[in-house]
Amino acid sequence: MKIVVIGGTGLIGAKTVAILRQSGMHDVVAASPKCGVNTMTREGLSEAMTGAQTVIDVSNAPSPDRDAVMEFFVTSGRNLLAAEAAARVRHHIALSIVGTDRVPDQAYFRAKIAQEKLIEASGIPYTIVRATQFFEFLGGIADASTDGSVVRLSASRFQPVAADDVAAAVAELAFAHPRNGIVEIAGPERAPFSEMIARYLKSIGDPRQVVDDPDARYFGGRLDDKSLVPSDGARLGHLNLDAWLRNARKQA
Repeated sequence: MKIVVIGGTGLIGAKTVAILRQSGMHDVVAASPKCGVNTMTREGLSEAMTGAQTVIDVSNAPSPDRDAVMEFFVTSGRNLLAAEAAARVRHHIALSIVGTDRVPDQAYFRAKIAQEKLIEASGIPYTIVRATQFFEFLGGIADASTDGSVVRLSASRFQPVAADDVAAAVAELAFAHPRNGIVEIAGPERAPFSEMIARYLKSIGDPRQVVDDPDARYFGGRLDDKSLVPSDGARLGHLNLDAWLRNARKQA
């Protein structure tokens, strides 16, 4: 079976490719601009799709700019789905984010919703995997929310997940029947956003103070207790924050 992983050299993509290649029974292609496959320009795209049964899209926009993010996910999505249709791909799996439909004033989330709508309308059997925020991004979230020596964050509920757990779930779904719907995955631990970031910063010896701020935005989006947490029935990863931190220290 040929499986193509779009964004296969990135954080989730590289982990997913490694898991899929473990058995040695499948032709797993890591596709990204680094490998000569560009979904924006279509370079190498049709060649990568030839003979593929399953395509996993875990690609990410190269720029956080609002317009650039929307342009990436719409253009890339259209090009990729067209190439898949021509190659008669049987299963399209896309990584998205828990809360995309609940934080409409967050530009990145709006772009992911646009991508999801393209997938749903494509006619290709699909599974959309919505994951919560990754532990690997907690430092970046703290930096984006810093004012001087203070990190201002909402106390809304937060349930981040390890990238390893996301990759394992995505790889498993490559061998399942298309859901033609959404699968959610989150970490096993739910806590206030500000508390989780404070624990992370303390664990790495960062002296910044974290304060609850009901007016704090998450990259422009206003949050409530349901914004970033999954619905009932979500898959839960194995690693909580403390376990992930222990693993990160071992690998450092």
